[in-house]
Amino acid sequence: MLRWGILSTAKIAVEHVIPAILNADNAVITAIASRDKSKADAFAERFAIPNAFGSYEELLTSDLVDAVYIPLPTSHHVEWSIKAANAGKHVLCEKPISLKASQVEDIIQARDKNGVLISEAFMITYHPQWHKVRDLIQDGSIGSLSHIQATFTYFNKDDSNMRNIPELGGGALPDIGVYPIVATRFATGMEPVTLSSRVKYDKDFATDIYASCCADFGTFEMTMYVATQLAHRQEITFRGDKGWIQVSAPFNAGLYDADTVTLYNANHTHNEKFRFPGVNQYKLQIEAFSQAALSGDPSDIEKIFSLENSYKNQRIIDAIYLAGQTKLWEDI
Repeated sequence: MLRWGILSTAKIAVEHVIPAILNADNAVITAIASRDKSKADAFAERFAIPNAFGSYEELLTSDLVDAVYIPLPTSHHVEWSIKAANAGKHVLCEKPISLKASQVEDIIQARDKNGVLISEAFMITYHPQWHKVRDLIQDGSIGSLSHIQATFTYFNKDDSNMRNIPELGGGALPDIGVYPIVATRFATGMEPVTLSSRVKYDKDFATDIYASCCADFGTFEMTMYVATQLAHRQEITFRGDKGWIQVSAPFNAGLYDADTVTLYNANHTHNEKFRFPGVNQYKLQIEAFSQAALSGDPSDIEKIFSLENSYKNQRIIDAIYLAGQTKLWEDI
């Protein structure tokens, strides 16, 4: 069993990742830390976690912990990922693991120096619906892929929410823009060459609240828009000359809709649905990470979302911001 420590009592940890660890076959939570000891104590009692610490540093020095999950505000991800690595802990860090591609290089150096496993928590890459999409594209089910269209939006104007605070790494692109890009890259195995974009900012928050992008992958295009002040929606389609694929709940699987991948033929006279009931993508992520950390086997480590993959993804986000400023096509 991989022994996990949780850095902070953040909402995503409470709602998704702590339950996932508790239900995983090869993981256990041995510690939780908060800068407010009373919060750590309360969560330790709630989830029957044996150890509570009043600082993150205390948890990192504990020999009761093998790996840490970091759900801190985005602006703290790089700092604490490196500190955890230097303490000899494996690291699963919430996305985005950084706000600049160059920062990912610093984390890679810490990983290699300390011989630990560090991964950005893109849970969607562990969901079987995305493996099905990848297989359908690879086996030619939709013929030659020409276009991918993706949408991810929600509405949040809470000025106390970290997503609306630039100093904490807020903004639509860091929070949700990363998902269509990861999904496209994972499903196709391709990387974009150049892109154009439009980015809009909230006049009060100063965070990006809307971004649209057209990315040229050489043999196909990907267009997307993401927003934090629009009605809730998420969807992604893959269109080829022989058919198309629709993913109904691509990112928050099980929340927006049933986990369903639908394959349509070219003239819409036939479709085939692939359903994935009862899948918890957070649990699958924890089990895959724990297995890789416990075994050290290259075949297990290859299944984890790598920092090299994170670097490539963040370069695209960086380019979207740049293209939004220059109004030009920017190379990746």
